[in-house]
Amino acid sequence: MRLHNKFLVLLILIGINSGHAQYKENDWVERDTWMKVSEIFEIAEIKQGSNVADIGCHEGYLSIHIAKEVGKSGKVFAVDVRKDRLEKLDEHLEKRNIKNVKTILGDYDNPKLPDSSLDVVVILDTYHEMDDYEKILAHVKKALKPKGNIVLIEKFKEHMLNKSRDEQMEAHTLAMHYVKEELETAGFIIKTEIEDFGRWKKEEDKRIWILVGTKKE
Repeated sequence: MRLHNKFLVLLILIGINSGHAQYKENDWVERDTWMKVSEIFEIAEIKQGSNVADIGCHEGYLSIHIAKEVGKSGKVFAVDVRKDRLEKLDEHLEKRNIKNVKTILGDYDNPKLPDSSLDVVVILDTYHEMDDYEKILAHVKKALKPKGNIVLIEKFKEHMLNKSRDEQMEAHTLAMHYVKEELETAGFIIKTEIEDFGRWKKEEDKRIWILVGTKKE
């Protein structure tokens, strides 16, 4: 792991990284005003009965939305590398009486998903933090059913245009063209590209993009 990401992990573990404040439950209502969750589900092909993984779930904002969308016949695998986040998610699930979410304490290079069992894997605002993205993509590919979808959603900070991948990662952002190439190298076929899906937290400099890939037969 590169030095700057070791420092980032340290910041997260001691709880002083404020960049993820938007994932707290008290911000979820405001987040619903710009996240366009129902459109994401349509793009991702998440529906009743789907089995879906949410990698980098934090305290469960998206996982809970997905759980409601897939219903009792579907299942959500909510993955994070921090136990405290998953414990908080379990509290949210109990409070809402949601029974179709399984929390998974993943590793930085392995989300620990069941093989050949998922219709969709979503990685929301998390891929840019992954040093071992090749290993993550390999595990995702193994976990997906035939023709299953991987859905990557990131915010791109426009002032980082033309910067290197490493420079963008240090700024907690990533351009779509880097990720598209990495998906194709990992054996996915790109089926959907959306370069502008709105603005993250309604901030003009933070453009949301979406990539959907399906694994090759």
